Amino acid sequence: MKKILLTLLWGTCFFVVQAQEELLKLQAETRIDYQREYVDGRSIHSNSGFKGKYLNVIISGTIAKQFSYSYRQRLNKAHSDQSFFDATDWLYLTYRPDEHWGLSVGKQVVGIGGYEYDRAPIDLYFCSEYWNNIPCYQMGISADYTFNRKKDKVMFQLCQSPFRADADDIYSYNLMWYGSHGWFNTIYSVNMIEYQPDKYINYIALGHHLDFGKTALELDFMNRAADHQTYFFKNCSVMGELSYRPSESFNLFGKVTYDVNRTQVKADYCVHPGTELTHVGGGVEFYPLKNNKNLRLHAFYSYAFGHNGNTEGAIPPEQNILNIGIKWKVDFLSLKNKKINFN
Repeated sequence: MKKILLTLLWGTCFFVVQAQEELLKLQAETRIDYQREYVDGRSIHSNSGFKGKYLNVIISGTIAKQFSYSYRQRLNKAHSDQSFFDATDWLYLTYRPDEHWGLSVGKQVVGIGGYEYDRAPIDLYFCSEYWNNIPCYQMGISADYTFNRKKDKVMFQLCQSPFRADADDIYSYNLMWYGSHGWFNTIYSVNMIEYQPDKYINYIALGHHLDFGKTALELDFMNRAADHQTYFFKNCSVMGELSYRPSESFNLFGKVTYDVNRTQVKADYCVHPGTELTHVGGGVEFYPLKNNKNLRLHAFYSYAFGHNGNTEGAIPPEQNILNIGIKWKVDFLSLKNKKINFN
């Protein structure tokens, strides 16, 4: 751990010396929970008690007029001796020649639609079986185009397959649309993901965020089908979260996810055949600092029922979780340069 921290601090000093007139931001965030888990009435001691959920270091900034970078390292995640990148969520460089076009290369979030998928893991409490099993950070390259007065953005990404642990030299081809239109916002994608050499599973992922002032609804639908299959709703996931903010300090939320796979094709490594699983729950978030979201307290309860076709899946049927916890973020350093103009 000391070696990791020293490496990060050395890297920070390097950027400060080399780019004193550029923007640099160094942050750290962590979440610590106390939880109790029961499955079919039996206490799961290995997943109960105090848990350090996340410890992230985030560095971002610009290194030239048209080049920016972003880096997030998860310090609580194991990595092999050969690859420090195992615990790197993302590390990419972006070239933006004007206000419309962008080109990024490095380790990125795999471009899959949906708001549950898009949110930072540290800000999620219980999720779908699909979310729990998708390896969402991979090496790749992406190009994006922003238009309609920055209300819309399309992106194409070529990256390593999320399922590369099962086969080498396989890839994912992702096309995304981000829409921001007042109360109606979207994250859509179509994906062709290689799960074995020359074998693909295709996604249609439709994410919606509806904002009604103090009330907001996030509703996602994902359909999955292997090669030469056109069925809908046999292998899919639905995720919905309704939230209400009575004040700036409180957020109340309820959430439900539904994963089903009624196919007999072993092409989906995230939701196995034979799965029909529902996950429901709700909770509260409290921000004690006025006009500051860097400190958050939470409490939630969740319950799962149905059948999981994966005997080693993330969500066992009849699972009950009661959890309270705290998250905080620290801004260590912020250096600002002059505003960049794309002329």
